[in-house]
Amino acid sequence: MSHTPPALPERNGGSMDLVSATTSTIIGFVLLLAGIPKLNDHDGVLRSVRGYKVLPVRLEVPIARILPVAETVVGILLVLGVAHRLAALVAAIMFASFFTGLTINLLRGRRDLDCGCFAFGVGEIPRIGWFHAVRAGTLAVIAVALSVTAGQAEIGVQVVAATFGFLLVLAGVALAQIRSVVHLGRRPVDDYLSSASIRLRTAETASRYGS
Repeated sequence: MSHTPPALPERNGGSMDLVSATTSTIIGFVLLLAGIPKLNDHDGVLRSVRGYKVLPVRLEVPIARILPVAETVVGILLVLGVAHRLAALVAAIMFASFFTGLTINLLRGRRDLDCGCFAFGVGEIPRIGWFHAVRAGTLAVIAVALSVTAGQAEIGVQVVAATFGFLLVLAGVALAQIRSVVHLGRRPVDDYLSSASIRLRTAETASRYGS
């Protein structure tokens, strides 16, 4: 006498599809967050590309023009779940390129440059660190895994995944903004306050000895 086994594998498959699709949409939103602000800032992109000093001069302008468009298009494809394996592969190549450029400059001891990761900092001191390289490398590995293992998710799963991915990226952006306000580190406001404090003490000393 035969019996029908429970549909556990199918449920697990559905769960894995949701995890894979959510991961894809997170990568997609990260690329959109990086690419969209750059579309109208060609000069900023070109300045960042040149700052790395890793490309031949003749390739700097074409790369600066292509990069924001590539980030935006690949981001849209990953969020929508369209041509997701190819999009993930292209994303992996981009992240690996970012990792390479960052690592080369860090090994050279060149830290005072704008990574160009997410638009271009206004009111911030351009500076890179190993955090940026590790982040790019991690995203590259995840994108490679998605290009090999990710399956086509159903529309409903993709919608849920896109919602989860958007909320997670939004939470990450909010935390980054809070951290930049609460823990300023060595940002220009600190330099301004430090120099203002020095000037104030100098003025007080001059006033005391001048009276």
